[in-house]
Amino acid sequence: MTDYPVNMAVKPEVTAFFDPVTNTISYVVKDPASTAVAIVDSVMDIDMSAGRISYDNADKIIKFITDNNLKVDWLIETHVHADHLSAAPYIQEKLGGKIGIGENIKIVQDTFGKVFNEGTEFQRDGSQFDQLFKDGDTYQIGGMTAIALHTPGHTPACMVHVIGDATFVGDTLFMPDSGSARADFPGGDAAILYDSIQKVLALPDEMRLFMCHDYGQNGRDIEWETTVGAEKEHNIHVGTGKSREDFIRFRSERDATLAVPNLIIPSLQVNMRAGEVPTDSDGVPMLKVPVNAL
Repeated sequence: MTDYPVNMAVKPEVTAFFDPVTNTISYVVKDPASTAVAIVDSVMDIDMSAGRISYDNADKIIKFITDNNLKVDWLIETHVHADHLSAAPYIQEKLGGKIGIGENIKIVQDTFGKVFNEGTEFQRDGSQFDQLFKDGDTYQIGGMTAIALHTPGHTPACMVHVIGDATFVGDTLFMPDSGSARADFPGGDAAILYDSIQKVLALPDEMRLFMCHDYGQNGRDIEWETTVGAEKEHNIHVGTGKSREDFIRFRSERDATLAVPNLIIPSLQVNMRAGEVPTDSDGVPMLKVPVNAL
């Protein structure tokens, strides 16, 4: 049983937006009693070979918001993504709202500030974001109370967001047939990830869970919604009968075989800045490629 003040009677309206290039699912989460929404894990498009950024995914979300006369209260980042770039500042400029992330963004900024040799001008205090969440912090989306749960293991700054009977798990969990995310990034830890997953599985069995990614395991259609009960019974990494020791052993062995995500270089530089593209000394948007650093 969870220690957090979960209200299953509140049932937010959830609209998903799938990006097939990065297999990311972004969400618009609406208060059923008002026009207020939160946007979770938005995507900015990048063509690495052309060195060009665009906003097709974000524009779809913006059109949905404007067509339905909705009001953006929050732009939530579940963590510093290594596989896609955030469109939060672009959407914020168009629609408003506060950008929020877990307070351990400061750890991520310190780690990757060194990797990318960012220098003293890069602030490592999370000040690029409007709100840094601590475990158990609450915030309002219209009349709905959302709860931020600290769920490290994949990254130190990972947060799961509980909004009524809907929970947005980021990369803490995948669909039951896909298991869990890797834990081998700097600051990641398989044992800590297992404990974080147990925090999610302590939520009510009927709780809806929404994934940040899906890859169509074994050729099935892309899916992004399940329940706590389904994860407890069927998750191939942490479901019934899987011990903490089993998970740590499997996760560690599995992670050792995984390639670096395709977009990790631009994603980390942009996302640790709350979605802003870094610039050089002349103010020109510029990304670095560190050699043998990741």
